[in-house]
Amino acid sequence: MTKAEYEQSIDLAAIGYSFAALIMGAMRQADNYNLEQLKFAFPVIWTELQKRYHAPSGVLEGETGGLER
Repeated sequence: MTKAEYEQSIDLAAIGYSFAALIMGAMRQADNYNLEQLKFAFPVIWTELQKRYHAPSGVLEGETGGLER
């Protein structure tokens, strides 16, 4: 890890994203090796990301589509 990456982690923590959001973001940016590691470690989050990726506007069946943050 570089000092810049460490400082970026501080910025991310300060923004206050949920753990799941951070992991999904990491999955989106991961290379093949790291993606496999993340999928193994967080299979529920991976499944959710895949469902939302393929759903119109990321909205799953039964959801209103509003911002539920």
